[in-house]
Amino acid sequence: MAKITLENLAHSYLPNPQSQDDYALKQLDHDWDDGAAYALLGSSGCGKSTLLNIISGLLVPSQGRILFDGQDVTRAPTAERNIAQVFQFPVVYDTMTVHDNLAFPLRNRGRDEAYVAERVNEIAQMIGMEHMLSRKARGLTADAKQKISLGRGMVRKDVNALLFDEPLTVIDPHMKWELRTQLKKLHQDFGHTMIYVTHDQTEALTFADKVVVMYDGRVVQIGTPEELFERPEHTFVGYFIGSPGMNLLPAKIDGNQALVPGGTVALTQGYGPLAGNIQIGVRPEYIRLSRDEGLPVTIRRIEDVGRHKIIRADLMGHEINIIAPEDQQITPDMTRAAFDPAHINVYADDWRVTGR
Repeated sequence: MAKITLENLAHSYLPNPQSQDDYALKQLDHDWDDGAAYALLGSSGCGKSTLLNIISGLLVPSQGRILFDGQDVTRAPTAERNIAQVFQFPVVYDTMTVHDNLAFPLRNRGRDEAYVAERVNEIAQMIGMEHMLSRKARGLTADAKQKISLGRGMVRKDVNALLFDEPLTVIDPHMKWELRTQLKKLHQDFGHTMIYVTHDQTEALTFADKVVVMYDGRVVQIGTPEELFERPEHTFVGYFIGSPGMNLLPAKIDGNQALVPGGTVALTQGYGPLAGNIQIGVRPEYIRLSRDEGLPVTIRRIEDVGRHKIIRADLMGHEINIIAPEDQQITPDMTRAAFDPAHINVYADDWRVTGR
């Protein structure tokens, strides 16, 4: 296990980058704590895999350094970093049995066969393949091969870090849940430093101690699931986390009030003069329909998803989402939406502003 430090790190796939737009990974300084479980979360093309490949040694950054426990490994090959990586699409040896695929990393490091057999059996049970150990990998389904790939990544206990690049893409939904649970248990049992790349917020929030949200090549927030939900530091975090995501409305801020389309909403903090594109953000969970208070809305449709209702509404030409309890009766005279002031965030040019 190792503490991983990213120091003044940035990367461009162009030979002579001229501006920030030329960088696939914009400047980043961050410590990945020894033994913590992180998720790298963001949409396709945001730089997640680029960052993971730099950490693993598959890619040399355009600038900056990577340190493992203080040792500079920026140009060290992958083999010298003592990491295990599992890729989006399964990488297995078709001519080997499932057992030999799982055993390969241990045998490659000279572990005795008794230990190899014990560890392979443990991992095979973890991934649900103990009954297939004698089968050749050739001819197995894509999700079975990915389970082998996952198992091979987890079979060693002595790695500095385990890196996962969207490893559950080809796994069926039920098995995804089981494997996520097993990965979490593996982390709790052995304390590996784990970095898990995904575009799926459910995977990220259920797996990680801290989630690293990336947007347009930049890390926009690192935090616990609660922090990302309650205090998104960037409008993208508010949009990307949650289902539906955070509502955003253009606003003019005057002290502890926000003037928005349809009226004024109270804020729990005061703000000085703000410049740029000013918005307020409030999650659907913190808006309630009302007959006599709040902003005027027109309900467009109601979606009953079992646990709650999602109300799609229009507020002076702006679409907003409201989450109501499953047992709440929605009546035609509910034509106003009241915002909870304690859960309103203020943004200037997409970045959260702290009031006083």
